[in-house]
Amino acid sequence: MSELTFTLIQSNLHWEDKAQNLSMFEKKIQSISGQKQVVILPETFNTGFSMAPSRLGETMNGDTVAWMKKVAQEHKIILAGSLMIQEKFKNYNRLLWVLPSGEIQHYDKRHRFSLGGEHNQFSAGERRVIVQVNGWRILLQVCYDLRFPVYARQQKDDEYDAILYVANWPQKRMEAWNTLLKARAIENQCYTIGVNRLGDDGTELAHSGGSSIYGPLGETIYYKENQEDIFTTTLNTALVKTIRTKLPFQQDRDSFSL
Repeated sequence: MSELTFTLIQSNLHWEDKAQNLSMFEKKIQSISGQKQVVILPETFNTGFSMAPSRLGETMNGDTVAWMKKVAQEHKIILAGSLMIQEKFKNYNRLLWVLPSGEIQHYDKRHRFSLGGEHNQFSAGERRVIVQVNGWRILLQVCYDLRFPVYARQQKDDEYDAILYVANWPQKRMEAWNTLLKARAIENQCYTIGVNRLGDDGTELAHSGGSSIYGPLGETIYYKENQEDIFTTTLNTALVKTIRTKLPFQQDRDSFSL
């Protein structure tokens, strides 16, 4: 089985200020001591959850993507986080998975947060994405996707080992965030990793963090609320394999395809 080291960065964000956010996260990444392999930033980490993609969005050749490639290469890490991307006259809330080599895989957020008007500004993603690294398979998801279990459900045996959610999840709905992250871990017998932001955004919506990692039985490996934090841990797919072997619940699941 394979080990993989994850670093979760829970931080306040500078509203619609790309330069300040990129500078801040670069300093935070530089401060990480010891081994680092996968470093995870929140949803729309360079702007906050703004509904202004026409003004703040950029192409895959833009400054933020170039910054992610530079940081990944310099630190020899995989860097993950979402931002507003403009492509073929459409806007996407796109989660980038950037390798040290400069290769990029991406997932476009499927479920747009209509309560906040996201459906009016962004197009929906059309495919699920499972990335692979060091023997791991990780399903990429963004924030509001967490409320839709069918989209995360394992469709076949051992489809993935972990689900990664990056988010700007508000403080007033933290009970849902915690409960749903744990549920996704239990029902899929996998790790769930959630990275959320802290602080108030430009709409005066408060965020309290709550970044967390749950194991395949729903056990809490990490949870941090109400303060900035950088947390690094090494996880092993052996635990997932053991749980699925001892408790083969997946064999009784309903078959379906998306």
